[in-house]
Amino acid sequence: MNPKSALAISIVAMAIIIVASNILVAIPINSWLTWGTLTFPFAFLVTDLMNRYFGVQKARQVVYAGFAVGVIASLVLADVRIALASGTAFLISQLLDVSVFDKLRSKEWWVAPFTSSVISTVFDTFLFYALAFIGTGAAWHQWAIGDLGVKWLVALVALIPYALFTGRSRASA
Repeated sequence: MNPKSALAISIVAMAIIIVASNILVAIPINSWLTWGTLTFPFAFLVTDLMNRYFGVQKARQVVYAGFAVGVIASLVLADVRIALASGTAFLISQLLDVSVFDKLRSKEWWVAPFTSSVISTVFDTFLFYALAFIGTGAAWHQWAIGDLGVKWLVALVALIPYALFTGRSRASA
């Protein structure tokens, strides 16, 4: 796939993930999780694949474009407070993800995507939930803890599609 097509597909995928997550985060599954918890971690997979295939600059382009499209669409489709909190947390955590991934790219195939996702999701989770829900009476502390646990689990599970998309596996590491 050429870089322009990959960039366009990645931006669209990122925007869909952000908008869906911003709508679903307002719908609790239980006292520990919201539905947005299940969709958002795939944003890190999109960024990591772009970073692996096309480098830091293209990955950052996906982050910036995904941020712009995601925030604009979320302002229309989701609560304003959630859209702004999401945009802030997204931009900071995704740029951190890109940088950490780049520093670890020469390690074994799974180290960069897993480590960058684990570290950046901590920032994403606590920035988002604090900005979106502080002072609302919502059980955001519990949601944040549950969300982080799911994000770490998804970071581990996302190694499967990452390996498939990059042609990496335990045998080819």
